[in-house]
Amino acid sequence: DSDFFIHKNLREFLSRELDFYLKNEVLNLNNLDIAGEQASEGWFQLLRLIKSVGHQVIDFLSHIEGFQRMLWEKRKLVVDTQYCVKMDQIDSAFHSAIVANDSQWSEWEDMLGVRDADRSASFLESQPSLVLDTAHFDPDFTNRLLTSFENIEEATDGLLVHGDNWQALRLLDNHFRDAIQCLYIDPPYNTGDSEILYKNGYLASSWLTMMDNRLSAAMPMLSNDPICYIAIDDFEMADLCMLVDARFPSLRREMVIVNHHPQGGKAKTLSTTHEYMLACVEGTSSRKLRGRPKGDEVEQRPFKRSGTAESNFRYARPNSFYALLVDQADNKVVGLEPPPSADGSYPTGETEEGYARVYPMGANNEERVWRRSFESCQKLVDESNLICTEGRTIYQLIERDEKTPALFSNWTDSKYNAGTMGANLLGDIMGRHNPFPYPKSVHTVGDAVYAAGMSDGYCMDYFAGSGTTGHAVVNLNREDGGSRKFILVEAGEHFDTVLLPRIKKVTFAPEWKNGKPSRVASATEVTRSPRIIKYIRLESYEDALDSIEFDQRAGELHLEDRIEGYLLNYMLKWETKDSETLLNPSKLAAPFDYKLRVHSNGDTIERRVDVAETFNYLLGLKVRTRREYMDEDRRYLVFSGETRERPGRTAVVIWRDTVDWDEADLKRDREFVADNGITEGADSIFVNGMSSILGGKPIEPLFKERMFAGVSDPSRPTNAKTNG
Repeated sequence: DSDFFIHKNLREFLSRELDFYLKNEVLNLNNLDIAGEQASEGWFQLLRLIKSVGHQVIDFLSHIEGFQRMLWEKRKLVVDTQYCVKMDQIDSAFHSAIVANDSQWSEWEDMLGVRDADRSASFLESQPSLVLDTAHFDPDFTNRLLTSFENIEEATDGLLVHGDNWQALRLLDNHFRDAIQCLYIDPPYNTGDSEILYKNGYLASSWLTMMDNRLSAAMPMLSNDPICYIAIDDFEMADLCMLVDARFPSLRREMVIVNHHPQGGKAKTLSTTHEYMLACVEGTSSRKLRGRPKGDEVEQRPFKRSGTAESNFRYARPNSFYALLVDQADNKVVGLEPPPSADGSYPTGETEEGYARVYPMGANNEERVWRRSFESCQKLVDESNLICTEGRTIYQLIERDEKTPALFSNWTDSKYNAGTMGANLLGDIMGRHNPFPYPKSVHTVGDAVYAAGMSDGYCMDYFAGSGTTGHAVVNLNREDGGSRKFILVEAGEHFDTVLLPRIKKVTFAPEWKNGKPSRVASATEVTRSPRIIKYIRLESYEDALDSIEFDQRAGELHLEDRIEGYLLNYMLKWETKDSETLLNPSKLAAPFDYKLRVHSNGDTIERRVDVAETFNYLLGLKVRTRREYMDEDRRYLVFSGETRERPGRTAVVIWRDTVDWDEADLKRDREFVADNGITEGADSIFVNGMSSILGGKPIEPLFKERMFAGVSDPSRPTNAKTNG
């Protein structure tokens, strides 16, 4: 319901405008020349006065704008963390609590068609792909469940983030640096029915700014040889290509045309049936995108190389010239002999066992080569993947999954139809007609991810929409047994009404009709389905604004000091420094009761913040174990894993409530940690609040440092230039 810009450097911009005004409006050289020297002094006095007042106005405005920029740029806090866990990952000891949970059973009944009459532990055991959502359970159950996993990060196959995608990329940056192998995004196109209604009217520049900011934020997270897909239509395609070429020159841009709307769309001149998909790889990459094999038949490919290139002849590749041994009774290839020396003769007749020697000889008796070197050919012989005809022609058997056909730039198959395999498919999953506008065909995204050639690693989509990318990754893993993982980011309300339910549903069953499963998952599909899907919610910019608190006592300075400098340059930063949204270090002494005012269902409510989860992302901690300990009434939440900066080294993060602790409390704390071996084997130990734990480093300064890393200081009155 509002639209706003935050200027990246308002001080520099306004100072430049003030100079222009003074030189062209106040100090007019033509008028100055006519008036003579007597009148010039008055003009110079006026110029100095306007400049003095102007700079104070600029100080004040840039102070306000800089404060807003700081609120926007700071890493946002995680306000909620939940897990969706497949039933075959849950120990039977939890079944009685699950059976007793009315909220969870109500969701299963509404979403999956599960009946209340099924409510039993035996039913849970019979449904290994059923998805439990910890949002329906109390913290005690969730903590016990998460504690049961030995490597929770490894078992988490999907991450869903509800929040602004630029904010999400900033928070996830340190955790997933260099980890994303495939990026697929389908941004709003800013045209037709999906036009973004910018109130300022600068449609193209606003859209390009959005794309530039988010692509720039995502780049550090990409692996050394990534593939980046961007879906786009004609309206913004040319601008997007220029943006990619200008801002990301290290990327080599290719183009795919997708026939996603074969029935044709509304248009003034042409009925559009296509859209584009940019496929960008590193300019120096030798990556070749792979197409889908066609047909299930086994291909018989000639094993002898043909062609006139040097690589097809013995003198260029001597290690690929050798004899294959063929049993003449049944023409079976039974072995091979090492390549003969390059300058000597070699046997051509039968072996002592009576096997025929077959060399890759050409029509004119020229010495050619086989398709595989001697070393790699042995496996083909062992697996009976070479056959010999009566005429002594050798063929290699190529299974469907071994074929790597080229990926063509024009996708015309009916499976790419966004109507039938996008909107209608989603309607069948959700049980209502087209609950989300313009979803991609799941096969368009699936074939794009398949083309990347990744069998594991992360695929990210930060314009997640209805969750098609996550669905496509689930389908691919079920198809080929891969262990790909997905990261989806979405800010809209449909995160809860479409995206999250869709991922839960396709994890439970592969096929749906009218909102109910039409085919249950096979045993193999269950094994290949996501084990754990984590979803988090981020503080929004509006939440940050609502959570700002002013400490009037901090501003009790002399009136003249406040007028001259404090109000213009420092008031906002100084009087809000203890606000929770800006991270009040003293409040981290009670980490389980850290709260913000956040927007929820049209209201502003006070809500506990997951500061532990936020710190894990800022630290870049890949969590292996999440443990909870109790020392009588004291709760300890302990994370163990490794950080991106120090792979292979164990880091332990300890959280507990230290409010009003004294020396006796610190001693008891130190002994409890030692007695329970909490820090045993740790290379780095991070502890919140007061601590005398041996080797413990305070969390608060590192938390603050990383939360505001790269964020400009709103109170710094400088004219230094900034990028962008």
